[in-house]
Amino acid sequence: MPNNAQLTRDGDTLRFSGVIDRAAVIALWPTARRGLAQIRQLDLHAVQGVDSAGLALLAELAGQLRPAAGERLCGTPPGLAELCAAYRLSPTLDFNAPAAAS
Repeated sequence: MPNNAQLTRDGDTLRFSGVIDRAAVIALWPTARRGLAQIRQLDLHAVQGVDSAGLALLAELAGQLRPAAGERLCGTPPGLAELCAAYRLSPTLDFNAPAAAS
């Protein structure tokens, strides 16, 4: 199945579409990193699915976004919540360290 993932820049937003999987990450990574300093938000509304490689890309990008008022991510593609839970990431892709035992 051909990969249909795309990435476009719209002002201070990176808009992803298609399936963000391992093959897509390899193709999208160079484009996603260019000009990241001006990006404030990742738009995932048009993402049809994400795998663990896609999650790694999104988490890395989200961690490098300029601090700004509002959400760093908008949209929740199928499978993202489950992957976040499995890798102990918050819905904003921040790492949730386990609570220390008393």
